[in-house]
Amino acid sequence: MKTRLIATCNETSADATNSDGVAQQHLWGKLVKKLGGTYASVLSINLASMESDEVFKWFLASVLFGARISKDIAMKTYKEFEKAGVLSPETILETGWQGLVDILDRSGYVRYDFKTATKLLEVSGALKEKYEGDLNRLHFFAKDEKDLEEKLQHLGKGIGPVTVNIFLRELRDLWEKAEPSLSQPALLASRNLRLTRATNAASALEELKTRWEVDGLLEWRFSDLEAALVRLGKNYCHKKRCSFCPVKEECQNRR
Repeated sequence: MKTRLIATCNETSADATNSDGVAQQHLWGKLVKKLGGTYASVLSINLASMESDEVFKWFLASVLFGARISKDIAMKTYKEFEKAGVLSPETILETGWQGLVDILDRSGYVRYDFKTATKLLEVSGALKEKYEGDLNRLHFFAKDEKDLEEKLQHLGKGIGPVTVNIFLRELRDLWEKAEPSLSQPALLASRNLRLTRATNAASALEELKTRWEVDGLLEWRFSDLEAALVRLGKNYCHKKRCSFCPVKEECQNRR
């Protein structure tokens, strides 16, 4: 009788664990479907291929996202670079400063056009000189996560922590040394959804990654979840747009 009781308790505990895992998978799936996965995939950049050309395309997009400008304008600007066929260090250098300014202006990136054109030329020149124009080589020569971030920032003036975080966030599970901190918007969204109770980014990231390893969704990468959390944090949690939130039923702080 006692043995049967223990077995029943174990079965109940296992059922509860499985139920929690299914509920978490449902929430993660809802997040990515409603808010979107990686920004690279939205821009049709095949980052998962790890081809050097695709990695540089994402770096270019990250530089555009890194300025204090709207996401829509940054995406429109990337598409303008794509339309002009200026998506590599070589074509950026060939296009020159005025040509880059013209591309930036056509897409409404006017507030930072001069500064960004100068930045792109400096970065492309440094990348060609130091790493044969290949960001995968830069990653190869980096000693560790910190050195990788420093090498990226040293490519040129204006490549700061924000741009590097955006860039590495979507390479987290592709480049071995890509381990940027969890951004504040993602941390805010994660806490509101009780995906973590941690108050600091490092602990929250480790908890999220551990949960993903156990109950992750095969059709998406961890970076898809992280990008969805960034959008949720920026567009809803931070602005307190709770009534419009696509996952408000799951939020612990809904108003």
